[in-house]
Amino acid sequence: MAEADVVDRDLLRSFLLGLAEGMNAAAESVAVIHDTLVRVSKAYGRDDTDVVVLPTVVLVQTGGGREGHVAVRSAINASFRFDQIAELYTLIGAAERAEISPLDGIRRLNEIGAMKPRRGWVVRTLGHAILVTGLALLLTPTWQGAVIAFGLGAFVGLAKLVRSPTLQLVFPVFAAFVCALAVFLIAPYVEIGDPIRLLIAPLATFLPGGVLTTAVAELAVGQMLSGASRLVFGLVQLALLAFGILAAGTLVGVESSSYAALEASAPFPWWTAIAGVLLFAIGNYLHFSAPRRTFGWVLLVLVVAYLGQQVGTILVGSTVSGFIGALAMTPVVLWIAALPHGAPSQLTFLPGFWLLVPGAAGLVGLTEAVGTTDGLEDFATALTAVMSIALGVLIGTALYRVVHHGAEELAEFHIDVPAALADEQEPPFWARLVPGTPRSLWGGRRRHRRRGRPAEPSTDASERASRAGASDSTPSSQAGGP
Repeated sequence: MAEADVVDRDLLRSFLLGLAEGMNAAAESVAVIHDTLVRVSKAYGRDDTDVVVLPTVVLVQTGGGREGHVAVRSAINASFRFDQIAELYTLIGAAERAEISPLDGIRRLNEIGAMKPRRGWVVRTLGHAILVTGLALLLTPTWQGAVIAFGLGAFVGLAKLVRSPTLQLVFPVFAAFVCALAVFLIAPYVEIGDPIRLLIAPLATFLPGGVLTTAVAELAVGQMLSGASRLVFGLVQLALLAFGILAAGTLVGVESSSYAALEASAPFPWWTAIAGVLLFAIGNYLHFSAPRRTFGWVLLVLVVAYLGQQVGTILVGSTVSGFIGALAMTPVVLWIAALPHGAPSQLTFLPGFWLLVPGAAGLVGLTEAVGTTDGLEDFATALTAVMSIALGVLIGTALYRVVHHGAEELAEFHIDVPAALADEQEPPFWARLVPGTPRSLWGGRRRHRRRGRPAEPSTDASERASRAGASDSTPSSQAGGP
């Protein structure tokens, strides 16, 4: 093998591993990462690349047989902002067209990972407070609750700017404890409505709604390892948040009835929902440093998701209303991603997940399950809501692909014969009766050998010599050729 070819394969493997790590940081599913890496490899003329993707480990093999080389990368616990996600998918688009060399692609990945936020800490903190306020207008029944949510959102948004891996592990529990402590202390004196649902708003960006939805979708398509691990990870995150809330309630002396969800005593006017969705979009745009061109697309997806959820509430009830919202949102997200000047799917999907609040239902159910005596039924209802949203995403994706790409045939089970053995094929019965019959008279090579009978080598010495000479100059053909 030429030295330049070895270097090219090494660079390509490193580039593919970097792309997979970046897509993991963008919270992409393993199935999409796998398909993307295969397309990029084929764009660079490598059809012999195999990829194994898990949430924390990526394996890439280039070459086959003895010439194959495997590279392994342990994915770090990183999370990209929206501006980084936009740049990453721009790079992926260029790689799928082979418009950038693997070496330049690696350099570009490093630049994306080191990108500074487009906006300063004041704007990003304000953005998180606005995001929380918009969600509070959709969840809490009082204006006082929305004001308190703004203050808590500013506190959480400021604290999230601290980039410390150690603090990031314990900060969700700390944030849940501080927010719950403030809400439980204020609740007896201020009309804030449902205290548990008010707590959802400042903790929205900690909720593993995207993780749980992706987990269920991966399980549905057969990705058992990644789906099961994401599901457990998401449930543990919910448990940690619930632990912070319950710890604050224990310290304050909250009764078990306070953990149960309350009905809105004085609903907001109808136009409050529009203001909430708009504020939610503005908050996402500011806090996550999203590119300016993506704001309109994110707002469109949020409106579609919210309207779909409201229609679902009327048609099928609130428990599985997220199914209709996700079903309506998903084709719009994929359509926007396919436009020349659209937005990456993850950049519009994540705000839609948070608006549908799949994690909020799970957190409320888990808190009620631990804090009250009859909360297990509510927790089961919350899991049903999460699964309905994942099913809506799955069906919406399938419908979009059928409409735009047509139905694909099911993959057949097939294992390639090693190249060194591909030419050793069994001759027909009449050829075995007449030893020395030239291969050219066999009527062409067959695609597969019979099972249970080894191939018999040809007895034609001249044929063996010519075949040996050919194998020294050109690689052997794969089985299944014409």
